[in-house]
Amino acid sequence: MAHFLKPWSILSARSSRTEHADQCFQSQNCIRSPECFVQENFGRQEQHLEQHYNDVLQTLSQRYDDRETGLQEEKKSKLESLYKQLVACGQALDTSKELIETAQEVYRCQDERLFLKVAQLGLLRDFFFLEFAKEDIDLSLSTSLEFSTPLADLSDVKTMMDSINVVPAPSAPVINPQLPNSATQTSLHVCWSLFSDDTVEYYELYYRPVLEDTPADSTCVKVKETHCTVTDLLHNAQYELWVTATNTTGISPASEKALYMTVPSPPAIKQRECSSCPEAALIRWESGNTNPVDSYIVELSETGTVGAESNITESIVAVPTCQCLIQLQAGRQYLISVRAVNIGGPSDRSDAITISTTGTFFYLLEDTAHPCLSMSEDGFTIFYGDEELCVAILGDLIPVRGRHYWEVEVDDETEFRVGVAYEDTERDGYLGANGSSWCMRHIRTPSRHKYEFLHNGWSPDLRITVHPVRIGVALDYDRGTLSFFNANLEQHLHTFHCRFHNYVHPCFSLDNPGALTVHNGIQAPDYTFI
Repeated sequence: MAHFLKPWSILSARSSRTEHADQCFQSQNCIRSPECFVQENFGRQEQHLEQHYNDVLQTLSQRYDDRETGLQEEKKSKLESLYKQLVACGQALDTSKELIETAQEVYRCQDERLFLKVAQLGLLRDFFFLEFAKEDIDLSLSTSLEFSTPLADLSDVKTMMDSINVVPAPSAPVINPQLPNSATQTSLHVCWSLFSDDTVEYYELYYRPVLEDTPADSTCVKVKETHCTVTDLLHNAQYELWVTATNTTGISPASEKALYMTVPSPPAIKQRECSSCPEAALIRWESGNTNPVDSYIVELSETGTVGAESNITESIVAVPTCQCLIQLQAGRQYLISVRAVNIGGPSDRSDAITISTTGTFFYLLEDTAHPCLSMSEDGFTIFYGDEELCVAILGDLIPVRGRHYWEVEVDDETEFRVGVAYEDTERDGYLGANGSSWCMRHIRTPSRHKYEFLHNGWSPDLRITVHPVRIGVALDYDRGTLSFFNANLEQHLHTFHCRFHNYVHPCFSLDNPGALTVHNGIQAPDYTFI
C-alpha cells in the first residue's frame, strides 16, 4: 500500500514571522501593531491550509484503501475460477488419454475374433467413448484475465481542493479618527482603511452609544466600501465603533475601537440674561446638551439702522463658554443666534434674538431680588407691599467700559434708592452705606421730599425743590463719573466722581411699599454727558 506524504510546506515548522506573532500575542506587554495582526493572520491561514490538505490526503488515502481491497477480492475470485477450470481440463485430458490408448490397442490387434471380443467386452465402454466423443469440450478460459478498473469518482476531492483558498484572511482594519464636520444631529460618517492589499468581500461595522449607567447593545451594518454613514442616532451622543473585514478565507480581527460624536442640539439663548449697550452686547445661553461641547459659534445678521435691512452676516467662532461679549456698532439692530460645535460639526442655529444698540439695555436679576419683592411679567417693574424694609434687586452687569444710561420711574410717595454697586458688595447692607456702592436716595418726611446722594455713608448737603418722577442715571467709565438727572426737566442733580476699578451692577431698592419701573435701551440725551 502506498503512503501519501504531506507537502513540505505543510510539514515544515512555522516561519519566524509566525513564531514572532505567537510570542507577540502571548506577551502581556505587547502592543498589537499592524505587523502583529498580519503575522496572526498568516499563522491562522497556515493552519487553515494544513487542515484542508490533511482532509484531502485522508480522503485520497481512504479511496486508495477501498480500491485496493476491491482489486484483491476480484483477484481472488478470478484465481479460484481459473483453478476450477484447470482441474476440469485435467480430468478431460485423462479420460481422453485412456480412450486413445484403448483404441490404439484394438487397432493393433490382427485377430478379428479378438477384436470382436474386445469390442463386445468394451461395448459399454465404447458407449461412453461415443458419448464422450460427442461432447464439445470447451477449453477456452471462462474467467477474464483483465481487471475492471473504472475511473474513480474524485468529484468530492475536487470540491475539497477547490475550497482550499490560498487568499489569506484580511488583517484587522484601522478605523480612522472622526473627521471634522462628518456628522449631523442623527448620523455619523465613518471611514476606515487597511494596512495591506487584502482581498475583502465585505466589512461589518459595529456601533453602540456610550452610556453611563448600562452598556448598550451594538448594531451591525454590512458594507462593501471602506466608509459608511449610520443614521437614527442620538443628539450630541458619543458612540463606540469598530469594524471587521471578511473574505472567503475568514474574518479579520476587530479594529481598535474609536469614539465618534453626533452633532449637538441647538443651544437656547437666555434672553433675560442678555444685555447690550451702544458699543457691544453680552449674550448668554444654555448648552441644551448632556455631553459637553467643544465650543460655540455666535452668528449675527445686521439689519442696519432700526427699520432698515442688510445682508451682512458675521460669525464669532471658538467661543469656549456659554456667553460672549460682541463688539457692535451704535444705533444698529441685529439678529443673533448661537450654534454648538463638537468634532462632528456645528449644530443647527438656536432661535434668534433681536439686539438693539440704541442705548444700554439690561434685565433685572431675579435671583438677586429680596423675597418680599415682586416683578412684572416683562421684568422691568418691581413691587413691594409688605412691612417697611429695605428690599433691593440688581440689574445685570454690563462688562463694557464706556457710557451707559438708563432711567427709573417712581411716584412721589415711594422711598427708594437708585445707583450702582460692585459685584462683591455685601447684600445685607444698605445701598450707599459702604465704599463699594453709590446711590440717590429719596426719603418721604411729613414736611418735604428729602434726597441724598450716598457713598460710604456720606451725602453732600443738597436740596431738590422739584420731585423727579423720572430719574436719569448716566455712568461714564472713562471719565469716572456717575450722574443723576431729572429726566423730565433735563436737570442735573448730582455727579459722583470715582475711578471705577471694576464693572458695576445697576441697583434698585425700595425702603417702603411702592413700585419702581426701569426704562432702558434708550438713547442717552445729549445733556447727560456734557
